[in-house]
Amino acid sequence: MGEDIVVGIDVGTTATKAGAFLLDGTPVAVASVPSQLLRPAPGRVEQDPDQMVAEAKDALRLCLAQGQDKAADVVALGVTGQMAGVLGIDAHWHPVTPYDSWLDTRCEPMVSLLERLHGEAMVEIAGCPPMNAHVAKMMWWRDERPESYSSVAKFIMPAVYVAGHFAGLSAAEAFIDPTYLHFSGLVDALHGRWSSELIDRVQIDDKKLPRIVDPCTVVGFLTAEMARETGLRAGTPVVAGAGDSAAGALAAGIVTSGQALDTAGTASVLAGSVSSFRPDRRDGTLMLTRGVLPEQWLCVAYVAGGGSCLPWLAGVMNDTEQTTAADVDRLLELAASAPAGAEELLFVPHLDGRVLPSAPWLRGAFVGLTFRHERRHLARAALEAISFEYAIYMERMRQLYPDIAWSDLRVIGGGSRSAVWNQIKADVLGVPLCTVELREPAAWGVALIAARGAGLAPDLAGEAARVALGVCTEPDGSTKAAYTEAMERYRRTVDSLVALHERVTTESNERTKRT
Repeated sequence: MGEDIVVGIDVGTTATKAGAFLLDGTPVAVASVPSQLLRPAPGRVEQDPDQMVAEAKDALRLCLAQGQDKAADVVALGVTGQMAGVLGIDAHWHPVTPYDSWLDTRCEPMVSLLERLHGEAMVEIAGCPPMNAHVAKMMWWRDERPESYSSVAKFIMPAVYVAGHFAGLSAAEAFIDPTYLHFSGLVDALHGRWSSELIDRVQIDDKKLPRIVDPCTVVGFLTAEMARETGLRAGTPVVAGAGDSAAGALAAGIVTSGQALDTAGTASVLAGSVSSFRPDRRDGTLMLTRGVLPEQWLCVAYVAGGGSCLPWLAGVMNDTEQTTAADVDRLLELAASAPAGAEELLFVPHLDGRVLPSAPWLRGAFVGLTFRHERRHLARAALEAISFEYAIYMERMRQLYPDIAWSDLRVIGGGSRSAVWNQIKADVLGVPLCTVELREPAAWGVALIAARGAGLAPDLAGEAARVALGVCTEPDGSTKAAYTEAMERYRRTVDSLVALHERVTTESNERTKRT
């Protein structure tokens, strides 16, 4: 037997990844397989739950094959993944719905209804405004697919489905850990339990909600069948884990108040670590979510598909549906050649609706186009738009937590490799931005949680804080004036488009009713 190894699996939107790590975080092997997104109709984005399990097994087998036959040294397994979508299972852990992705917008009418009737209560109790997430999605299945809804024993998340499949769980053993709970819209966040008030308000069957467990809870053990299929030992502990944003924050060493994390992935996520629960009652810009560590809260907001805007724009520019990493790299090079402020061109990145503050009817736009604008300006405006969104989030964090000095900003995810994007973010936010030297941070974060669950990492915060930082980008003061002016134009533009698209959506719905 060699050194103990812990495994983390990240059930992502574009890929499922597996990582095997030593207890000090040293990667033994990592592997990734593409995820299969299904788009059966406009606004609908789904995944096949059993295909997600197959992808997790493939990624794990690839990882172990690269790990020099160290499968016998694996002592614990954790699974993380995308957080805001749901799927329904029956009593025997078989899927009765597809995975209703966080990118799926079919529940927009439910979001609007929740905002109108229960918005204040959800912010106050759950710490999260109504959004395209669990409760709205469950309501959609209840109202639009009642037969499927009635056959659901539990609604769970993709990582839970994979973990339960590995451990041979039944629906009675279904679970959710606190890092996901804000997305449910049905939780008493401060006390970490389901809220009878919110459940009664929206009339969701509480028997369909899973038990709440600590992230480090051992929820089961690898079955003999899964051991044969993956190469791990039967009986390996399977730990509850956490959502991908929370696992990534832990891996990046976000363990004390005043630290913030930029997850530059498919979604563009900004999260700030705080130690008290202060709901964003004013305008719902921020969610207050549980971190992995006891007493840790994360102020979170994100642009759904923010990172996806880059391959989309590269595809539009190149007139191709299949963009490559080289296409995106070329887009970034173009952006670097354009001036700060993109010659007064603005991009609105909410192509599938704004998550926070909630405006699911909003759509993307380029605003201020003139004949002088070139492809480089479009590319620059797309990068700056995410930074402007982050500035709005950070401004609200400072208002809610004036006692905290936000000075430690770290970045993970594929976008962290872009020097020009990191510079833009540092300039707009006015704080240094440091990359984190990690391969597959969410996978390492959940592997570290698994180590804690197996009793091998007693000081979770201390272990996480040892992470190595990479390149730190300082703000360039010469861009401050350009970005201050552009930021104000961006804010006014988005506010105007929110009102415009809301009116257009309302008029469209009224015409539909009349016909």
